[in-house]
Amino acid sequence: MKVEQLMTKDVRACRPSHPLNCAAQILWEYDCGIVPIVDEEGLDKVVGTLTDRDICMAAYTRGHALSEIQVDSAMAHKIYSCTPAATLEDAMQKMQEAQVRRLPIVDEAGHLLGMISLADIAREAKAHAGTPALARVGETFAAITGPRAAPVSAPPK
Repeated sequence: MKVEQLMTKDVRACRPSHPLNCAAQILWEYDCGIVPIVDEEGLDKVVGTLTDRDICMAAYTRGHALSEIQVDSAMAHKIYSCTPAATLEDAMQKMQEAQVRRLPIVDEAGHLLGMISLADIAREAKAHAGTPALARVGETFAAITGPRAAPVSAPPK
């Protein structure tokens, strides 16, 4: 199965210059756990991602209101993504390697086309219970939720 068959196509994004409260509003209103960050030029090229955890940690470590912190200062700049033509196996492999639950779906130039999540894949696997796909989802979840290879240092106070 291809990613394009399961991906969410109607995705909201932010720009690096937006305040974090805009991203938090998207997460709340659209019941999602990640916001893709797209370029300032309006081309919708993915330049990063921002999770609910990123927002919380930015607020905690900086001690400022979300409206006072720019998305750029809290977003992940390393992008893990795949194309719509990628297989679910490819997407799960990337999720495992990066220990992420969601991937932006981009075209060859990096423009945002959608998102796919482990939840999307799990729902599909549940529909095909008893097949090897269900076991693979379990392996992916275990790899993503396991401890990181290196401990993360304590945040600055």
